[in-house]
Amino acid sequence: MRNFDFYSPTRVFFGKGRHEQIGEIIKEYGFRKILLHYGGGSIKRTGLYDVVTKALKNSGIDYVELGGVRPNPVLSLVKKGIELCREEKIELVLAVGGGSVIDSAKLIAVGTMNDCDPWLIVTKEVTPKAALPVGTILTLSATGSETSSSAVITNEELKLKRGYGSDFNRPLFSILNPELTFTVPPYQTACGIVDIMMHTLERYMTQKGEVDITDRIAEAVLKSTIRAGRIVMENPYDYDARATIMWAGSISHNDLTGAGRDYFMITHQLQHEISGMFEIVAHGAGRAVVFPAWLKYTYKQNLSRVCQYAVRVWNCEMDFENPEKTALSGIEETEKYFKSLGMPLTLGELGIGEESIKEMAAKCTNYGTRLLPGFMRYEEKELEEIYRLCL
Repeated sequence: MRNFDFYSPTRVFFGKGRHEQIGEIIKEYGFRKILLHYGGGSIKRTGLYDVVTKALKNSGIDYVELGGVRPNPVLSLVKKGIELCREEKIELVLAVGGGSVIDSAKLIAVGTMNDCDPWLIVTKEVTPKAALPVGTILTLSATGSETSSSAVITNEELKLKRGYGSDFNRPLFSILNPELTFTVPPYQTACGIVDIMMHTLERYMTQKGEVDITDRIAEAVLKSTIRAGRIVMENPYDYDARATIMWAGSISHNDLTGAGRDYFMITHQLQHEISGMFEIVAHGAGRAVVFPAWLKYTYKQNLSRVCQYAVRVWNCEMDFENPEKTALSGIEETEKYFKSLGMPLTLGELGIGEESIKEMAAKCTNYGTRLLPGFMRYEEKELEEIYRLCL
């Protein structure tokens, strides 16, 4: 087991009706004026907006609104949020939505307290010194951003999607009510399930170190998510299945499933270039395409680990005479499950052709200035080959 730090300071309020307590929760912390940040208006259609604003007013919490977050959150809206927070002397940013809204809120919070272009924080050219606190009311189980140190943003001008990590990104509190995900459309639900699995699997698929307890935690998250995913695709109002997926999402990305391991989120990087160039592509959908392709390309580099995944997660029979067969069976089961959720398995299904591969690979290495670590060295040539396996 590798040395590691585990830090998860986010206070989680989990369960039915917990979002109705948002005014009391904020008042308990002593904040008086907040930025209410949300997406394209679904919280108004579902009535959540009215519940939240009423609770804020009843507790004497003043708020300023900023809506309009897109599925792949953009830098221009973040800059607008930073200006608003400074002008209005905001004390906390409250994100009501899914991972995109939360990520946007995180960068607004850190950008407000640092006098620089926020993109320089994302590209790690500037180290932030402080941030406003962030609270969340989660409406979509997917990214795990409600408890993670990560945030992802798209620079529309450069057509680049980049993530950055900082403990300043960890929300002060997060409200997780599975009931708020009942009305999430099947496609978005499926994208979220894939994203949860990928956050877990990228930590799981490492070469070095014996960390059986971390493996077992990751496998439990995967198996529980797979089972609950099948249930909610049939019955979106199954509370226990929705609750399992919501909690799995938080666990998958708060570093618990990677404790004691070295890992690098290679398929995250591959997918970022896809949705950075093609904004319409949902993060989970892109991950459903690139993860099996990446695993097919690299499984021989870590055969025992992929076999373990196949046997423990998908109940494949171990073929000791031909372990490659076992590994490929696990990859096949992964693809079959993604397909059963209605997810794409090829770039073609996303409307992306071979003509985009070279540019995506070049951007993934920051035009040859970044080497992606992992099972092997990933330079432009290797990344192009992985993208071609996605065709």
